[in-house]
Amino acid sequence: MSRFLNLKTLVLGVLSFALIGIFAYSCSTGETAGKTKTKAKIDAETEKCIKCHGEKGHGKAMVEEWKGSKHGEVGVGCLACHTAKKDDIDAYEHEGHTIATIVTPNDCKTCHKKESEEFQASHHADAGMIMGSLDNVLAEVVEGHKAFNDGSNPAAAAGCHQCHGSRVEMLKDDAGNVVKNENGIAQYDPKTWPNTGIGRINLDGSKGSCSACHSRHDFSSELARNPENCGKCHQGPDHPQFEIYQLSKHGVAFYAHKDEMNLASDKWVVGEDYTAAPTCATCHLSATPDMPVTHEVGARISWTLRPKVSEKLDNWEEKRGNMKNVCLQCHQNSVVDGHYYQFDNEVELYNEKFGKPALKMFKLLKSTGLLTAANFDEKIEWTYFYLWHHEGRRARHGAAMMSPDYTQWHGNYEIAERWYMEMVPEIKELIEHGKKSGKAAEAKQVEEALNEILNSELHKWFLGKVDPAEVAKRKEASKKFRERYSIN
Repeated sequence: MSRFLNLKTLVLGVLSFALIGIFAYSCSTGETAGKTKTKAKIDAETEKCIKCHGEKGHGKAMVEEWKGSKHGEVGVGCLACHTAKKDDIDAYEHEGHTIATIVTPNDCKTCHKKESEEFQASHHADAGMIMGSLDNVLAEVVEGHKAFNDGSNPAAAAGCHQCHGSRVEMLKDDAGNVVKNENGIAQYDPKTWPNTGIGRINLDGSKGSCSACHSRHDFSSELARNPENCGKCHQGPDHPQFEIYQLSKHGVAFYAHKDEMNLASDKWVVGEDYTAAPTCATCHLSATPDMPVTHEVGARISWTLRPKVSEKLDNWEEKRGNMKNVCLQCHQNSVVDGHYYQFDNEVELYNEKFGKPALKMFKLLKSTGLLTAANFDEKIEWTYFYLWHHEGRRARHGAAMMSPDYTQWHGNYEIAERWYMEMVPEIKELIEHGKKSGKAAEAKQVEEALNEILNSELHKWFLGKVDPAEVAKRKEASKKFRERYSIN
């Protein structure tokens, strides 16, 4: 037995040594996990850039990322992206070349025309429009203030703008001239830069930032296909798509079988290059056997789930057909059609039971003067904001992405509790206050509208006006449930 153990130990030792040697060799040759790292093609001008920026503390990481990128592999060097026109506002002379720091979608368009045009026409590129919405009141007024620290607003600059995008501006002196540092480099206004928000407004008039998804200087499609990439912005209490995905069947399958996803594939076609699971990119952007890659993130979305009340988008049937094309690479028609039936019903339930009634009451409170003109200075404004902006979105997104706990307990349940236990009582308080403060007619108008809603079919249970036949039916169902599971 001891001789057998010694022999076994010797064999295992030899095998381990051999495996270590193979691994070491593969690392030394750039071969890891079946992936060969191609040596970058470095032209003479790029070599000059690398001599400085390849040193520690001068951008070494970005040089190494570029060397391992597809750009590096095919010889797209630094100047191909960073060369600027002499009259560009952010241009500066550097080592014999006119360059700019920011690479915009217009710059990328030189080689990636289709992708740039699709992206700049997309919902993503319009993300900066939110800076004029009610959300922006929170950042610009409630949370922060534009007058802080020489016009800076940290709440917006470090928060909202990093996802939605800033309007990039140059730092200027009192005479209106662009400020340059000791090396002659034009300086961006730090209130607007650094920023890779996907709806960024660039100095050349282009919209968006390609590096929001394809991080510079690696520009990796593999990175862009990972759900964590989208999670930078699509997470949190009001738009938790990343968390919803992680806890859905799709997300669970992805994390269990990530090594089967072939994320580094050049074409990455679902059903051909991988079948283990979809990611965010699979459903919204990437290719199927019948459809090409798109950089218009809304091309497969049929409902808008962001606003107070959801609406079907323009050409929603075509867009739904596009998304179904993705779904059908893994599922049969009955599953896909059944999902959309359930999803549509959930959105319409939210709209009819809570979204539209809450919006109607809130508008009426404002128009009658029972609420002030200012936003977020009264409790009910926060209550209403939570109802549609947080819980309402979670319910709708949960249903869209098949994460039932988000649909129910983080969504529908919290919407209902917010409406019945907070918003309705707060409306009643405002009605009573109006009656006592010289606005009796306005208060009566609001009261009649609330009573009409609460006496409707969807809400009359709250007033105890349930049909006796319905009560009896529910009691009988409860009795059968208890009998089935032997519950006393």
